[in-house]
Amino acid sequence: MTRTLVLGGARSGKSAYAEALAQQSGKEVIYVATAAAGDGEMARRIALHRAQRPAHWTTVEEKLALGEVLATWRAPHRLVLVDCLTLWLSNLLFDGGTVYPDVGAIELPARFHAERAALLAELAQPNGDVVFVSNEVGMGIVPYGAITRAYADEAGRLNQAVAALCDRAVLVAAGLPLVLKGSPC
Repeated sequence: MTRTLVLGGARSGKSAYAEALAQQSGKEVIYVATAAAGDGEMARRIALHRAQRPAHWTTVEEKLALGEVLATWRAPHRLVLVDCLTLWLSNLLFDGGTVYPDVGAIELPARFHAERAALLAELAQPNGDVVFVSNEVGMGIVPYGAITRAYADEAGRLNQAVAALCDRAVLVAAGLPLVLKGSPC
């Protein structure tokens, strides 16, 4: 069983790298898509991702209950590919139409804490291979606005927690992988 976190910025090649890992595994691939089509542009992105995936992969769309999905689909003969953790984080923060103040302390929804804990608990179990894709959002300027700063903070905390439980962590920049933890893939 291997657990891998693939990090990178927008258009860094992280998804393509993660998909190549899944393809090379020789295992049945379960692709867990966390994106939600909130507008036409995102719907087009989702359609493009669907079209690019191999037809024999099983796609599971889940925007909130990621720990539950992992518990259901992980198995020794499978590789579960989750794309992506930062979209999942956005879904949790804004589930139910939550509106946040522009300034001041941010109270994160109870479901956020419950789903994050469920994901990390499931990841700690030795139930089969999993590859996570996540954006590295904290390498730029400090974001403007309380919720944007809270999002960047929570994304960084989530990436750290997942990386701590993973056997491998890889940063992808310009399509090139840099192994941060574990053996090269």
